[in-house]
Amino acid sequence: MEQSFFFYDLETSGLSPRVDRIMQFAGQRTNMNLEPIGEPVNLLIKLADDTLPSPYAIMVTGITPQSTQLDGLTEAEFCKYVLEEIFTPGTIAVGYNSVRFDDEHMRYCFWRNFRDPYEWQWKDERSKWDLLDVVRMTRALRPEGIEWPVTDDGKATNRLELITKMNGISHENAHDALADVNALIDVTRLIRDKQPSLYEYLLKMRGKKAVQQLVNLEKPTPFVYSCGQYSSTHNKTSVAYPIAPAKNGNVLVFDLRINLDELLAEEEPKFFPTVKELKYNHCPAVAPLGVLSQGGGWEKIGLTEEVIKKNLDSLLAHPDFIERMRSENEAKPEFPESADSESALYDGFLDTQDKTKCLAVARATANQLADFHPDFVDSRLPELLLHYKARNFANSLSESESKQWEEYRVARIKAHANDYIRAIQELAEAGKDPYLLEELQLWYQSLLPY
Repeated sequence: MEQSFFFYDLETSGLSPRVDRIMQFAGQRTNMNLEPIGEPVNLLIKLADDTLPSPYAIMVTGITPQSTQLDGLTEAEFCKYVLEEIFTPGTIAVGYNSVRFDDEHMRYCFWRNFRDPYEWQWKDERSKWDLLDVVRMTRALRPEGIEWPVTDDGKATNRLELITKMNGISHENAHDALADVNALIDVTRLIRDKQPSLYEYLLKMRGKKAVQQLVNLEKPTPFVYSCGQYSSTHNKTSVAYPIAPAKNGNVLVFDLRINLDELLAEEEPKFFPTVKELKYNHCPAVAPLGVLSQGGGWEKIGLTEEVIKKNLDSLLAHPDFIERMRSENEAKPEFPESADSESALYDGFLDTQDKTKCLAVARATANQLADFHPDFVDSRLPELLLHYKARNFANSLSESESKQWEEYRVARIKAHANDYIRAIQELAEAGKDPYLLEELQLWYQSLLPY
């Protein structure tokens, strides 16, 4: 099956995938040589009348709820389109911090709209890749040929709009999804051209199985690891060591920059991010220690083989500490408690019967949904179906269903109203865009019950 990249980016109503909504989706398909295929995609998605967006987010994106209502697709229409036209077999979905942000928003959107939240990134040779950690490792180990930005106080930063500026890449309208997509393709091409070996290696290492071959508990060995939790002093990169199993088949790793004896001697030792969970399916940027023997790699990340050996010996001398970390990870809840069915995506997988019924819901017309009352096994799905019908096919609701939806809708608005109003006031006092602030006030007023 022929592979292609689809670079994509979202603008959302806020930061939480459980609560906030996608307002803009943009992307561009390329072949594996990063040459564009077809026209770019740029879509607005209607913000439903149960959602107050973060005013701070709107100040960044400039996308008003009213504009999405005027020109956007419903969530149901959006999900159908991207699954049939965008995330086709063989597609590698590529983003920038997408594993932790964009992919999560997409997953919750599919869940709300009775689409499989996971298959779009694994079935039929589909996969994903996140370029943020690729950028981090390139900067740490193979920075030559690329200009790297720093903040005003001299700290390394990997903000996309600053990398493009430093390297003469056009990036007008930063934080517009399509502009960010085009910039990301250019930055990807820059890394490939300047550091082709590292680029090809990390492309091959994006998958779960490839990472497990390098980082595992059967044959534990130190490895190079770039991640956001590590210090920017050494470009977010260190040498880590797998120490214990974590939830969902993942692994806990220890930062060998740290000497455990010295850490335990502290009055109030902090174990994160010295010990953190590496998620195999999050496209982590990992590499064998051999990459440090080239191009002055050890010096670049401020470590030596002697320090690594000393700190590894210290770590292995404390099996009680390793067991404590494993036990604490197992006891810690992975996700916050779900407020309702929409935020309960990770509360469990659906069985085969419910999957079939969900597919029937997604394919049903408004008329069919009016008389469709599937006997779901999963307790989350009846409420989810009510909300799905209300947002996408309001005419399919019965009188009692309309009443239930209105109660839910008003309660959701009230839960966020105080923060919303306070944010508008703060932004007005700061002299922010009066047009956007007025639109946000009008949106709030339009959502109030009669």
